[in-house]
Amino acid sequence: MAIIITDECINCGACEPECPNTAIYEGGAEWKFSDGTSLVGMITTLNGDEIQADEIKEPIDMDVYYISPEKCTECEGFHDEPQCAAVCPVDCCVDDPNFRESEDELLAKKDFMHI
Repeated sequence: MAIIITDECINCGACEPECPNTAIYEGGAEWKFSDGTSLVGMITTLNGDEIQADEIKEPIDMDVYYISPEKCTECEGFHDEPQCAAVCPVDCCVDDPNFRESEDELLAKKDFMHI
């Protein structure tokens, strides 16, 4: 599963530099698959969509930091626990019940983004 940042976020930004997938963005910021990954050119995502890696995606939240579930691996393959949750001073980085993934799926996503 992915991690989500709840509305309790105080916009401190502690989480953003901790993400090994560059999946965390400031509220209102656009995101791309290519940000912080080795993805370039035309890619086929794990769900079968074909897109440009540097295609700009709409912000998921306009007010607080957010995590792109398409890039979040819960730090699998990098750390023993999600680093955003480990550093969050208000414990607003929690499991996202809308994005459930197995450890194998999270590792496949990591391998996809970091060739």
